Amino acid sequence: MDLGVLLPSLIPSLQSVYVLVSYFVYLAVAGELLPGKVIRGVVLSDGSQLRYRCNGLFALTLLVAILGISAKLGIVSPLVVADRGLELLSATFIFCVLVTLVLYISGRSSSDKTSSLKPHVSGNLVHDWWFGIQLNPQFLSIDLKFFFVRAGMMGWLLINLSILAKSVQDDSLSQSMILYQIFCALYILDYFVHEEYMTSTWDIIAERLGFMLVFGDLLWIPFTFSIQGWWLLHNKVQLTVPAIVANCFVFLIGYMVFRGANKQKHIFKKNPKTPIWGKPPVVVGGKLLASGYWGIARHCNYLGDLMLALSFSLPCGISSPVPYFYPIYLLILLIWRERRDEVRCAEKYKEIWAEYLRLVPYRILPYVY
Repeated sequence: MDLGVLLPSLIPSLQSVYVLVSYFVYLAVAGELLPGKVIRGVVLSDGSQLRYRCNGLFALTLLVAILGISAKLGIVSPLVVADRGLELLSATFIFCVLVTLVLYISGRSSSDKTSSLKPHVSGNLVHDWWFGIQLNPQFLSIDLKFFFVRAGMMGWLLINLSILAKSVQDDSLSQSMILYQIFCALYILDYFVHEEYMTSTWDIIAERLGFMLVFGDLLWIPFTFSIQGWWLLHNKVQLTVPAIVANCFVFLIGYMVFRGANKQKHIFKKNPKTPIWGKPPVVVGGKLLASGYWGIARHCNYLGDLMLALSFSLPCGISSPVPYFYPIYLLILLIWRERRDEVRCAEKYKEIWAEYLRLVPYRILPYVY
């Protein structure tokens, strides 16, 4: 790639900043005003529970409708993201750095004693900036952690739609692009249909909000998860019927495992006595679920996630490793996270964890790992 072309395109223009700011303002207003189911989060160590308004699907549908109508009327170009992708990427990166510096400063100066806002300071500036100081910082009553992950998931779909519009304009729309777009759209829409399940995930209940999460939510998710779309925009791939069927099979199995496992975990946390697959759940020490998918592998939701990631890349064929960046990265990330989670759980649950390991010996893939 010509650096003389690449480097200038990384400098954010006023239009890219305007697009980014407008997007965040819309999400903030829509998140507060649009109707949606209000969910209580998990009980924190001080007994408090945060409330989350799960109206992401409404906000996303309305946003896509507004953008579609605006594009039809010539107010907004559907190619604004596809044409300014690198500008938006660099603008988002700068925003991530600035926001996390503010979070670091406000966290260090906080004297709050609640579980959500109590500062956790290690004394290492880089560590505290990277991993965060506070669990659930807020801005104008907006839970930033929940807001950022919503922004990232919606941003992923908006990037894909702009890429799709670009391929239609260039008359390069292919079966591969259609397949990729359908899989990603279904995955993202499903996320917002089940948005309340996000409130019981590890990121929400345990990870503090620092650069790692902010960068991951706002930049990594939308801009790297869409690499396959960018690649297909410039590379023609012809898929055979068996390849399309196999790709669909990988997606469906991955979705079944991923969604089923996360649903079982969420329901168990809300009501530990709810039957799993028609039977009373097996619970170790009154805390750890060892039934359903969670009786097959300790992190079986990761297996589903990996299969879904693979299904997003398979439409690109096997001529280049570039479209497989996401599943390869995700494999490395999830193994690292699984190892970290295992250490934490061993320290937290002690003898209970040892019994759980005996009942569920496999980490992610049964009989393999």
